[in-house]
Amino acid sequence: MTKSESISNLAKALSCFQVKVETIRKTANNPFFKSKYAPLPEILEAITKPLNECGLTFSQMPDGESLTTILIHCESGEYLQSSYPLHPIKSDPQAFGSAITYARRYAISSILALNVDEDDDGNKGTHPNGYNKPSARDTIPPVPNVTTADQLPEKEWLNPKTENWTKAIDFLARGNAMHKIEAKYKISTKNKELLQDEVMEAINTKLLTK
Repeated sequence: MTKSESISNLAKALSCFQVKVETIRKTANNPFFKSKYAPLPEILEAITKPLNECGLTFSQMPDGESLTTILIHCESGEYLQSSYPLHPIKSDPQAFGSAITYARRYAISSILALNVDEDDDGNKGTHPNGYNKPSARDTIPPVPNVTTADQLPEKEWLNPKTENWTKAIDFLARGNAMHKIEAKYKISTKNKELLQDEVMEAINTKLLTK
């Protein structure tokens, strides 16, 4: 994340925003973990008015490989800027659009410290008004570091209709890269194509609920 030389005015405005913003409604369903989350339209609806009242605005611009989000203090011009990588599942416009939607959701939630996932509701006791730390579910544990080939753990095959398959769909639908799945599991070419199709179906299902 980059920032202007000074962010003192922006920090005060952000504090104002954190007081004013209300809990964001989680109206979309995650069928894989049987939980709810706040889709992008709900987030934008909840943050627009308090941002304006506190003298803040933001912009989000994709450049093909990443999405740049800039939070700006209107009066002073102070800013915070972050970049979120885009990982479309397929190289077609629909997949790219889906990747942008998810990148926008997570980038603005991160820069404003918003709680947008139901499984983070337990953090409200220490983070009032819906502020939270990132969900541990957004990462897949890496393969342990080893020193010799003999010590390398044998990768498990990733097959359809298994718990790991469902977790992989959710992981990829959140905008993560396929190579992270391939680093943890063995997957056949046929199953890889099937996985990509099911991820796109999951993304489209979620988009229809927004």
